[in-house]
Amino acid sequence: MENQLTDFIINLQQIEFLAPKMNQGIGVIFVIHGELTVETNSRFYQLQEKDVLVINRNQIYQAKGSQQNHVLLLQISDQYMQQHYEAYPNSRFECFSGDVDMEKDAVINRIRKLLAELMIAYFRGGESYRIELQSFISEILLILIRRFKQKGRIQERIDTGDQRIRHIIHYMEENYQQKITLDDVADKFYLSSSYLSRYFKQKVGTGFNRYMMNIRLEHSVKELLYTTDSISHIAMNNGFPNVKSFVHYFKEVYKQTPKLYREENQETGMDTMKTYDLKDAVDIIQSSSIIGELGMLLTDSDMTFTSIETEAEELKLDIREVSPTKINRPIHNLAIGELSELLKEGVRLQILMAKKEIGLENISVRKLIGGSTFIPPVETDEIIATTSPYYNADFVLNFLRKHDLGLFIRIDYAEISSDEESYVRELQDFIKHCLNVYGTSYIEKWYFMFYEPSVTAVRVSELERVYLNLYRSLKTLVPKVRVGAFLPFSYKEEKTNKSHTWLIEKKLPIDFYGYEANQNEIIDFEELGDDRFSLAEGYIKEKTAKVKTYLKKHGRNQPISLISWNTLSGNTRFTNGTFFRGALVLKNALDLANEVDSIGFWINTEQHEKSGRDRKIRMEGLELFHFFSGKRPAYFAMQFFERLNGDIIARGSEYVMTKNDRGYQLVLMNINNVNPHFTIEETFLKKLNKEIRVTISGIEPGDYQIRKRVFDKDHGALYTKWWDLNSKYGMDEEVINYINETSKPSLELFDQTIDGDWSMYAYMSLNAIHFFDIRRAFH
Repeated sequence: MENQLTDFIINLQQIEFLAPKMNQGIGVIFVIHGELTVETNSRFYQLQEKDVLVINRNQIYQAKGSQQNHVLLLQISDQYMQQHYEAYPNSRFECFSGDVDMEKDAVINRIRKLLAELMIAYFRGGESYRIELQSFISEILLILIRRFKQKGRIQERIDTGDQRIRHIIHYMEENYQQKITLDDVADKFYLSSSYLSRYFKQKVGTGFNRYMMNIRLEHSVKELLYTTDSISHIAMNNGFPNVKSFVHYFKEVYKQTPKLYREENQETGMDTMKTYDLKDAVDIIQSSSIIGELGMLLTDSDMTFTSIETEAEELKLDIREVSPTKINRPIHNLAIGELSELLKEGVRLQILMAKKEIGLENISVRKLIGGSTFIPPVETDEIIATTSPYYNADFVLNFLRKHDLGLFIRIDYAEISSDEESYVRELQDFIKHCLNVYGTSYIEKWYFMFYEPSVTAVRVSELERVYLNLYRSLKTLVPKVRVGAFLPFSYKEEKTNKSHTWLIEKKLPIDFYGYEANQNEIIDFEELGDDRFSLAEGYIKEKTAKVKTYLKKHGRNQPISLISWNTLSGNTRFTNGTFFRGALVLKNALDLANEVDSIGFWINTEQHEKSGRDRKIRMEGLELFHFFSGKRPAYFAMQFFERLNGDIIARGSEYVMTKNDRGYQLVLMNINNVNPHFTIEETFLKKLNKEIRVTISGIEPGDYQIRKRVFDKDHGALYTKWWDLNSKYGMDEEVINYINETSKPSLELFDQTIDGDWSMYAYMSLNAIHFFDIRRAFH
């Protein structure tokens, strides 16, 4: 079939030999059947069946194939690439299927499938085949650009459209064995030496002498690997003035001597490459059997890779010389509403689950006095009462003490002020009872926080008086118990309001300060295109820093507790539910680890909503569980935080790496702060996906088992399966239990021998977390 395409050349060939030639444009070699050996850039590529290799612009390559092989060649012109991809002159694509790092197989399989479809469409023809070819080739190029792009080598960035520079370089390539100089070449092409020097640097990107040395080095490396000639003979044979000069340049480029390089890299059985009787032997094969083989590739392809929407990023970590830092973990407070909620078996089970998997120290409660926990007194004529108002409280406190859980008790001004004398008396009676039953050592671990919201009509002197009364009442009985106060704080104004300045200006005894942080404070959800959503990035960390600076300015150095917080979320149950936020939660928790004494969560959506005046979803706190014990993103994010152990040896805005007695851990995050309304649109979400190529230097050599956990919208998010199993007839217990059991991060295992740099790829969707446990294996 005659090729009539101008931008692309597509051939199905049987290749015995390909003579050395400079590649124009981008070439893709795909071995369908048999074997092919390709030499380029001083390296041999041994291609087996289904192997893919990309040849870059201006690369010189040659090939030798086995008998009866079937090879698909796709050539994309320089003109097409330059027209549609501005970065093309400075780019190259390092793509060989035999060298793919961990997790790259899915990408290669996608390329294989596209090449097979390309070949079938080309030979089948038809009225729309040209559009089909454009589609397949465009997707192949997008994958190469976003998955395999590297900075172009000098030869590949040369302006091949400049006829004179091509002739000059050709002359240098032909005469590199001679001792030619800049002056020699200038005379040859009727130029002055100074002009040639400037002209060459402008067109090629490097100086004349350096380029000449690169040519000589490239040829000398081949002789090192594929001949037994002495080092001195190789140096003189390739135009170097002496052995010393050759060794100097070689060490500068390859970081070792020619002798050591030869010993470490010389391969046996390849010497025949030097004796090739090279010639083109290209036979187009159009038999139905080959088309059938291509068809098989379509069904064999791994379709787990589907996204080409994002640019690839490089993350290079060198852990050989680092100063390890300890992982700090704030106290976790879990809000449940009233203490009586612990009478429910489901709540206790959730607490035990969270205690085991994410770590808990305190249960946060409200309405301790005057709520539903204490049994109301009953009239009786008994001399000694046979009932106790603390029966329910004792049941839950026994549960908490058994599992080493304390209390973080919020006491509102409104609770006390209704009958201050009665409230203080009941509170002291309860504390005395607890001291008698559980002992001082348990009670003195508790926290009591005085609370009055930012907007208040209460006089400052009254708030101050009531707080001091509460403080003294508690400290009289338990001197070491911690009594603090809530500090309303404005992110914009960087201060508290007038009604609460007494908390920092007066020298009052305050053991800790509580505060809240929620990005909804600065976001207007009605303006869908508002750039203010970018302000949410770093909001919690910045507000925490502002609170600490404000307190320090007033001479207050007490610990601070983040009692309620949230990542950027929607303003309705719909957008809040569909906006996956796993990485945002973990990122904020890591940022706060060294800044706060404790951090708070809500146990579940049901209790959180019940604490309000209505049943609308609450946005000021993070719940660990949804209804029916389904785990929310905050649960799994904090579970990853709990899994981190050892010392931190590398850290950035979207990654953390630790070293421990079992090996290493690496956490990757794809953090995005966007309007949650947009996250219901799948096309928009794809634009936020990210690929990261991680290369780590300094891992101790040895065998490792790598456990990879992925937490994203498809692996752990409740709403994904909730939507998949949606029915207008509702759900029953079987469906809900299935959703809860299957909504969890995925787990994969890899065996890896690491000796030198270790590389791998991670494909991450919006706010995804990838957790790698790199465990040393012992035989």
